[in-house]
Amino acid sequence: MNLESNGGNDGELSYPQLDNEHMRVRMQKLEALRAKGVDPFGARFERTHLSKDIIDDFQDLDGSVVRIAGRLMAMRSHGKATFADVLDLSGRIQVYTRVDALGEDDYELFTSLDIGDIIGVVGKVFRTRRGEVSVEIEGFVLLCKALRPLPEKWHGLVDIDLRYRQRYLDLIVNPDVRRVFLQRTAVLKAVREYLDSRGFIEVETSSLHTIPGGASARPFITHHNALDIDLYMRIALELHLKRLIVGGLEKVYELGRVYRNEGISTKHNPEFTMLELYEAYADYTDMMNIAENLIHHVAMKVLGTSTVECQGKEIDLTPPWSRLTMVEAVLKHTGVDFAKIETDEDAEKAAKSLGVELGSDRSRGAILAEIYDKLVEPELIVPTFITDYPIEVSPLARRRKDDPRYTYRFELIIGGREMANAFSELNDPIDQRERFEAQVALRDMGDDEAHMMDEDFLFALEHGMPPTGGMGIGIDRLVMLITNQDSIRDVVLFPTMRPRS
Repeated sequence: MNLESNGGNDGELSYPQLDNEHMRVRMQKLEALRAKGVDPFGARFERTHLSKDIIDDFQDLDGSVVRIAGRLMAMRSHGKATFADVLDLSGRIQVYTRVDALGEDDYELFTSLDIGDIIGVVGKVFRTRRGEVSVEIEGFVLLCKALRPLPEKWHGLVDIDLRYRQRYLDLIVNPDVRRVFLQRTAVLKAVREYLDSRGFIEVETSSLHTIPGGASARPFITHHNALDIDLYMRIALELHLKRLIVGGLEKVYELGRVYRNEGISTKHNPEFTMLELYEAYADYTDMMNIAENLIHHVAMKVLGTSTVECQGKEIDLTPPWSRLTMVEAVLKHTGVDFAKIETDEDAEKAAKSLGVELGSDRSRGAILAEIYDKLVEPELIVPTFITDYPIEVSPLARRRKDDPRYTYRFELIIGGREMANAFSELNDPIDQRERFEAQVALRDMGDDEAHMMDEDFLFALEHGMPPTGGMGIGIDRLVMLITNQDSIRDVVLFPTMRPRS
């Protein structure tokens, strides 16, 4: 039986409309099933095995009776015998039946099924003459009649928009997509395993904030009717987790959704998953050690190897990883030495000579960071810690004692993308207030991504927060690295899309 379509062009996803002839035929079949007393939308079916279990354990299961269930993906009839493919979570397996085994009525019912129907099968495991592990059907039940045909062709690179909008179809017909999201689940499991084994406590904090903080980003705004106040969808997990450090939960982490009202690209989705962790009595060097060992652990657990492929290059994630200050990285990649640039004016001249456009903040530190972001970060392929960020772009990080223009902060770059951001956290409430005031001044100048004043967080700091190391890791980008995907939309089940008109 051929997969049905509406005759779309090659290279495009064929998808039927409501008045499609194939759908009318399926509706007629549904009514015919009901007339025969067959429920087209069946009830519970107890399975004993997944398809992969049967294939992997064939030696032990040969001749055994199994119960499987899944979606009918192909059917090939040869006179009075029929082969079909059934898809479940673990993959496909072939089933086989004959008219003399099922009887004419049940055989006719089975061969009248459509691609996409969901069935339960009871049968005996065997191997065909061609060597394919199969299940010979002794009985079957229709569990769900599919009223729409599956797409005939699926070329994701051509019709990528439809893939994201109708992910359920993507998962049915594209095994590689299913693999990516199963690996995503394995990544989350491995992250928790690593942190839990080291004494970190997983917590959950609120998603609705009265003041958005912890990152420089534009928030989504909503309104609480009962309280009659505006609230913000959180842009980071940081400030609430630091409050927990103040409260004596000395090693905490959260895996949670954050929301930033910014552009959409291959690197950004308005909502994404963030891991943030904080450890009392630690600093950013401890966070570096955790970052490289955590990511190495994830790769080994999910892939069984420390080597990943990224943008056509093989990257070895075995620690230790390279470490450069931002000044060193800019010098290495642009030839401009900010160790010799003392003034804002000279920094602006350096940016102009490199063709880097600047934002509203024309301070030396902000310009250094802008040059790094535009010209250096995309060139960093192997895992590299970029340390010592300027104070101007690090309002929550502790100042360096030897040079207060910089902070104890790093970002981890792999494959030209930021993977982690970490600080020796600022625990001086007086310094923190001054940093917030500087951020408020930037907001007053029109920078709507600058931090707001957070008096409650300052109140918590004034009760004393121990020296702390903190880090955030973008889970979606980590999954992109592990699964070799170039777009964040390929690792988010339902990415944000503009509604179709």
